[in-house]
Amino acid sequence: MIGNIASVALWVSATDFRTFLASRVVGGLSEANVQLADAIVGDVSDEKGRSACMALIGACFSIAFTVGPLLGASLAGIGVVKSNPFVVAAVVSLGFVVVEAGFIWWFLPETHPAFTTLVKEGETEKSEKKEIGQRDVKEEEKYVGTNNPVILNALHFLFLLPFSGLEFSLPFLTATLYAGISDASPAALNGRLLSLMGLIASLLQGTLVRRLPPLITIRVGVVACAISFFLLARVTSVQGLYAAGGLLAVTSATVVTGLKSLGSFEARDKDRGAVMGRLRGWGQAGRATGPILFCSLFWWAGREAAYDVGGAAMVMVVVAVFTLLKAPKVLHDKTD
Repeated sequence: MIGNIASVALWVSATDFRTFLASRVVGGLSEANVQLADAIVGDVSDEKGRSACMALIGACFSIAFTVGPLLGASLAGIGVVKSNPFVVAAVVSLGFVVVEAGFIWWFLPETHPAFTTLVKEGETEKSEKKEIGQRDVKEEEKYVGTNNPVILNALHFLFLLPFSGLEFSLPFLTATLYAGISDASPAALNGRLLSLMGLIASLLQGTLVRRLPPLITIRVGVVACAISFFLLARVTSVQGLYAAGGLLAVTSATVVTGLKSLGSFEARDKDRGAVMGRLRGWGQAGRATGPILFCSLFWWAGREAAYDVGGAAMVMVVVAVFTLLKAPKVLHDKTD
């Protein structure tokens, strides 16, 4: 959170592109919020309720990505400092981050099992360490993996590689294809589309996704994504664009949340943060690479070729999901 505060503080003071770029670099190096939230949920939830809790994190994420851009766009129109026209949005963001950091500091307890063992009155430090050691051995003995974390990491990367490219290409699509057939401006059309997608995704994550097994949600999401790719390659109407956007909302609500749930089942208490961090890291690598490759293909080869290639890549992900992933084994310690 200190890194996030420093990042937004740099944005507040940015009067040139280099300072703004530095703020984004610092922010990127500090973006562990979601990963830590996933690890905390894994620590405090049992196997039966973990998928539902992961879905609630995803719902909050979708709501924030729906409301945040709208708030930022409205604040960006308030000009106070000529050299930094976005200073009002930056100051409001800084306020949010500071409040979040204060809340975490004062109200969020440590959840890592190695540091949260309760010691009864009169117990010594030696007995505490013995209790922790016995619990670690117990977890080692009952841990049985279902899906290799390496496969989950690879699927996270391969999924987000084309999917993130598709997301970034949507403004280009609305600008080049729908400017002449809609009364709304391309920017307004794109804003409505993204808002609709965020709303659908948050509703799904708050209702259906949190009640379905993670493997089923992943399968539904990748199939919906593959269909949306091929649909976007050929749509010629605003209605077709909204239909594809609805499928993308289903994808946004399901795949990443499901992969994180499966990843949490493969992590033991003592290494959950590391396992979840690697899973998110591979996903972020795909998210960083996908827009560059896909948008370059979009402008070089055209819309239809780009989305067909993306659809073919997603079909391979679909095959991998259906053949390589298995439903997690939910273990219960019958000796407790």
